[in-house]
Amino acid sequence: MSSLTRSLHVLEAVAEHQPVGVGALSRLLGQPKSTVQRTLVTLAEAGWVRGGGETTRWTLGARAMTIGRRTTSEVRLREAALEPMRRLNEATREAVHFTVPDGDRGMVVIDRLDSDQPVRTFISIGATTSLTASSTGRAVLAHRTDDEIAPLVARGLERCTARTVTDPDAWWRELQLTRTRGYAVNLGENRDNVCAVAAAVLDPGEAAVAGICISVPDVRFTSARIPDWGEQVRGAARVIMANLRR
Repeated sequence: MSSLTRSLHVLEAVAEHQPVGVGALSRLLGQPKSTVQRTLVTLAEAGWVRGGGETTRWTLGARAMTIGRRTTSEVRLREAALEPMRRLNEATREAVHFTVPDGDRGMVVIDRLDSDQPVRTFISIGATTSLTASSTGRAVLAHRTDDEIAPLVARGLERCTARTVTDPDAWWRELQLTRTRGYAVNLGENRDNVCAVAAAVLDPGEAAVAGICISVPDVRFTSARIPDWGEQVRGAARVIMANLRR
């Protein structure tokens, strides 16, 4: 058994039986106490488990709890977004993507509905897109303060395609336009030949927790449709937010 597999088995056992001692874990897993103890210490150093009390009974650590809360949150978001995504997909006949921010690292696709047209865009669930170049990323960033965004821009704007806006002044102007109109537009800046229009989803505390977008091949994308698509993604976002408040 590899050390990674052993660690995962120990972590699963702690999650199911916490608080639990080394002896009990050893019996549950059929592994020597010394091996289980070493694995627990390694997991504790990384924040996955923690031991406490005179008899050192183990529970999940902060890192595992954070992932658990994030997973629960994403499930709730997906449930709230399912029907608005379906309606948007049917109304536009274009792909609809639903993404959540992964800190400052990017936007992660947690759900999608594909277009029924022969020429269409595609992205895998679980894929990460640029926070600064994607439409959903910019829609989310538009709801953060300039002070929160400035360090991200100062580190350098990620270039994803030849059309990515990497000049800070131009990028800030585009962000301000996103704030003004309430939706973000991406014209092949995140992926070649793919355009998108997105709006942010806010939680009850007004924090941007997700983005919903229409993703369109550039051969079918026309600037004349941007205002209509913008209002449609904003409408879908409003319905998702209403569902989250229920």
